[in-house]
Amino acid sequence: MDKSTRRFMLRFIPCAILGVALAYGAVYALLWFTADARGAADKREQTVANGAFRLATYEEFFDLCAAAQTSEQQLTALQTELDGKPSADREERIRASITAVTASRAESINTYNSKATQEHRTAFQDARLPYTLDINAKETQCAA
Repeated sequence: MDKSTRRFMLRFIPCAILGVALAYGAVYALLWFTADARGAADKREQTVANGAFRLATYEEFFDLCAAAQTSEQQLTALQTELDGKPSADREERIRASITAVTASRAESINTYNSKATQEHRTAFQDARLPYTLDINAKETQCAA
């Protein structure tokens, strides 16, 4: 290798390494700057543009509301049985069941309310359903 080739190589190799490093840096910077837009597009594809998600979310609100109503019906049946003066042992089991069903109702209502406030789900809540359910109400109304 003659002197001019060696001098050329000593200049070319660092410039090539610097060029590759700058290219990688530019790609990384482009990905970093476009992350928000790509994330929003991905979110839209997974929710709004996904028919299965829309249908499942729509039905989920009805299911949660129906679960709260079912718990209320169970509470009514348990209270009716409790009013009938059952044995002490049975009364104890009824009271435990009332506690469990009350907690289940509260869980259904809290889940409904939580999902109703999630921005990506609110668009799929049926207009006939209430925006939120009142945990203190004696009776839940699911459809107007």
